[in-house]
This record gives sequence, structure tokens and C-alpha cells, in this order.
Amino acid sequence: MKADKVYLVGFMGAGKTTVARALARRLGWQVTDIDEMIERREHQSVSDIFSRKGEAYFRAAERAVLMDQLPNRHVVVATGGGTFVDPQNRAVINQDGASVWLDVPLERLIARVPSDGRRPLAADRVEFERLFLLRRAAYEQAQLRLDASRSTVPGLVEELMYWLES
Repeated sequence: MKADKVYLVGFMGAGKTTVARALARRLGWQVTDIDEMIERREHQSVSDIFSRKGEAYFRAAERAVLMDQLPNRHVVVATGGGTFVDPQNRAVINQDGASVWLDVPLERLIARVPSDGRRPLAADRVEFERLFLLRRAAYEQAQLRLDASRSTVPGLVEELMYWLES
């Protein structure tokens, strides 16, 4: 698939930011992290935004940051865990670039993502699992699925390079 923009999608803790940085380095492209852009724009952490302004406010900020990225080319975008779940965001992403789902099993995500409140939607493990199962249907609509639990970051970058060059 020939593309001049790649969006990495998947659940929190899937490695989107890490893989985005490595892929962007390999391609010589820019990297954008949606959550980091929101934090810069709002001058507060994602968890503070959730606790002070609520999830609806955060999702609106997320959409605004996503729309700001549309003119940019030669960029790898690490989306937030919920970005691709929104049907409007998903349609925009799939039209604007290549969407890649970093698929990681729930057990591995539970081990990676602390329930200490740094990630607001991870504090309640029952809700975490429910959210994981709910979001899978959206992630399955990405243009490529990578089993991110079976490979290293360099291995995932190699798989992505092969896919992008074919």
C-alpha cells in the first residue's frame, strides 16, 4: 500500500507511540501523538482533563486535534485508544491515510497498563476489560492488523515497511 501518512490505532498500552516513533525514524517522517498534542493544547494531562472536564470534553478536543493533522503529509500518527472508535474519526482516518491496528491481547495490556489513575479508563479493571471488548469491533476496521504481541518494535517496523512498500 502506498501511503504518505500512517495512523496507528489500538487499545491503550498497545505501543502506538513507541512504534510511531520508530516507524517515523525509519521513514524519515514526522511523528504526531494525538494525546500529547491534546495535553499541549490544554496545558494539562489527559487524566486531569478527564477528571476536571469529563470524557465528552476530551473527545471533542481529540477530534479537533485529529482534524488539525489532516493537511500534514509524511507523518506517522499515534492515535489515542478511543480515537478510532468514533465512527466520524474512523472514516476520516481511513480516507486520509493508512490505518494500522496494533493488536495486543487483553492479558498483556493488563500487565502493561497500571491501574493507578494515570490512565483514567484503566483504573477499574472490570471496566477496562469491557472497554477492550467493545473497542475491538472498531479496531477491526483498520486497513491492516498487526499482532503486536508476537514481535518486537523493530520487527513491527519491518512488517509495516514491507506493507507500505508493496
